[in-house]
Parts: sequence; structure tokens; C-alpha cells
Amino acid sequence: MSNEEALIAWFRASTSYINAHRGKTFVIHLGGDALAHHNLSGIIHDLTLLHSLGVKLVLVHGARPQISAALAEAGQISVYENALRITEAEHMEIIKSTVGKLSIDLQASFSMGLSNSPMYGANISVCHGNYITAKPYGVVNGIDFHLTGKVRKIQTDNIEHQLNGGQIVLLSNLGHSLTGEVFNLSAEEIAAEVAVALDADKLIMFTPGRGVLDEKQQLIPTLGAEEAERFIREHSDGDRQKDSLVLGLSAALRAYRQGVPRSHLISYEEDGALLVELFTKEGRGTLLSNEKLEELRTAGIHDVGGILNLIRPLEEAGVLVERSRDLLETEISNFMVVELEGTVIGCAALYPVCEESGEIACIAIHPDYQRAKLGERLLSELERKAEQQNLTYVYALTTVASHFFLEKGFVEIGVEELPDSRKSLYNYQRNSKILKKPLKG
Repeated sequence: MSNEEALIAWFRASTSYINAHRGKTFVIHLGGDALAHHNLSGIIHDLTLLHSLGVKLVLVHGARPQISAALAEAGQISVYENALRITEAEHMEIIKSTVGKLSIDLQASFSMGLSNSPMYGANISVCHGNYITAKPYGVVNGIDFHLTGKVRKIQTDNIEHQLNGGQIVLLSNLGHSLTGEVFNLSAEEIAAEVAVALDADKLIMFTPGRGVLDEKQQLIPTLGAEEAERFIREHSDGDRQKDSLVLGLSAALRAYRQGVPRSHLISYEEDGALLVELFTKEGRGTLLSNEKLEELRTAGIHDVGGILNLIRPLEEAGVLVERSRDLLETEISNFMVVELEGTVIGCAALYPVCEESGEIACIAIHPDYQRAKLGERLLSELERKAEQQNLTYVYALTTVASHFFLEKGFVEIGVEELPDSRKSLYNYQRNSKILKKPLKG
């Protein structure tokens, strides 16, 4: 496939995502490390694209490394406790100056519009106001955090007014108290609290690395609350990159617990990671979600096209017996499917063989989801379905997947052990292995 054909295919495939995201509210967190990375311009271009597609954006930026550098240059000692900077009164002028410069530079980034740049014609307006009311973090375990603060209130009406007017709302890690003081807050906390207050559709945390990785350093594409909690407990070890990831995941978990449906952890180092995560099925980060991502259900006539797309490559390779659309339509009630965001990514069927047995057939999983154990889920569901039909045994015939069935409690048998109704249909030319499993019932 040529580059042009690949672009056309991707653009067409992204249409459903474009429609799904239009009019939605996304809260984006960019920490100080992300602002200092050379890929920041790429992220700005991608955020501009989202805005152009009708997504309402609230951008929360941090300044942790920049503040540390500015304080060190001024000979000021910066102390952390519980991952929070203790903000002395004499630090505030330096902090305000540092954060103010970053905010101004970010606003300027969205104002670029040269004819040879992705920003051309965007005409984006960015507003920056005192939308975060703060209060002192206080004295914790005898430690006075001075002008370190935490969120007291979000001016949601004002933010929503700006978003509905087509503005990008820019927030920093500074908040203002009712007495007129300025407090230094955690940008991660602000991002989570703003997402909750706005009832945002997504919280997106830009983090170092690819996202949350397993023990083998493989990306974990989706994460549950318990897994997130365990990762946070096990990886708060003082490693700067890991700590940044832990802070991002902690903010995502905080939003998750308060009703934000989806939080994404995406690398700020990889160009285009945001677009791949939002506009493709495979994604490019870690998603924490309170939604059921994959639906396992009985197939309907509207699933025929999706099933055909799954099984055609396997039929062409000789792995599965060929089925016409007409035949599949008549047999559709035998099928179970796994659906992800409107697309069939797995299927399998249970065919009646005789009064006491059935055949499990046509297990097919989309190549991008082979590691998600969807085949095991489908097999388990079909076995449960067979038990409900008071079947005693299930059979499977396969040319390439005998080990899969053997690992799931099947045993290999000969053709002569098949029921007569199935034995007469056995294709000796295919020479499929025959496997049998007794059911619990």
C-alpha cells in the first residue's frame, strides 16, 4: 500500500472518532518536562487539530523542573515532602515569574500561523484567567507547607463560557485565595479536579515514556483501578521518570473515582502519540476507564460484515473452512462476537452436532488483539452456552490451534469417535485434528 493509500485508509477509519470527539471536553495536562521537550511543537500542532475538529480544550501546564532550576540559580533551597514542593514566601516571586513566562510562551505557541505550518488558518484564541481558587495545604505531620496550596474551587461557569465561545482555556499550577494570596499547587491535582468539575469526557496526562509498562516492559493499553493502585504503590521509588508517571496515573485514578469516564496516559516524547491514541483502535498509550471497553455478546445479522472481515484472511490461508455471506447469515445465531467501539474484533461459533454434543468452530481474533485473551473468553462463553443447552460434550476441529484447545482441557480423539452426524462430514483432505472436552454439567 502506498503512502497516499495508507493516508486515505486512515483518514476514512478516523471518521467515527472525529464524530465521537466533536463537542466533547478534554482536559490536557502538560508538565514542565513536556514543555521543555523538543516535541512540544508537535503536541501544540495536534492540540490545534483537535480544536479545529470541534473538541473543547482545557490545557493545564506545570513548571516543576523550571521552578527548581530558577530557585537553584537564585541560591534558594527547594525541599519536597510527599511529592509536593514546600513553597516558602521568599520563593513566590521567582515562581510567579517562571510560571508566567511559561504561560505566555504557551499562548504564543498557539498564535503561530505561517502559511507553511500546520497552524496556518487556525486562528485560535487562548484565554488565561483566575479560574482556580486555592487554599493552603497547611501543616501536615508537623511540616508547614507555607504557600503550597490545593484546589478549593473551580470557576466552572467561567471556564465553560470561554469553551463555548471557541476559546482554549489555559491554566497554570498557580491558584488564588479568597484573601488575594497566590499559592503554588500541583498541576496534576488541578488537571484532575478541573476534569471532575467540568464533567469532562477525557483527562489526558502527558507523561515520559510510552505509558504504564508491565514487568516485561510491554505497554499496558488498558488499566483497571486496582491495577493502577498497585502500580502506584510499587513504583513510588524516587526515580524521576517513574515519579512523573506515578503522579500522572494518580491524577487519572483520582478523576476515575469521581466519574471522569476516560483518562489517558500518553508520551510527550513520541510525535503524534496523541493522534494515534485518539483516532485509532490500537491506541498509543495507557487508558484508565470506567467503561466496559469490550462487549462479548450474541451475534446479530448486522455483525455479518464484521465477522467476514475477520475470517476472510484465515479462510484464504486455509486455516478456516470457507463460508459464504449467505451461509453466514443463516448461521449467525450460532455465533458470539467481541465488539470494541463498534468494531467486531473477535468471533466464535457453537454448532449443534447431536442431542448431547456441539462443535466449537470459527474462532477468529483481530491481529491487533491477539494478546488480549479474547479467544479464551469466547471459548469459555461458548462452553457455558453449551452447558445451558444441556450438552455433555463439545468438539473442536483445527489444523493449527490444537495446543490452544489442549491447554483448555480438550483431548485429542480419532475420527471414529465423532458422532455419526459429524463423522460423515469430516474432510479427510484437510486432515484436521479432532478434540473433545466433557462439560461440567
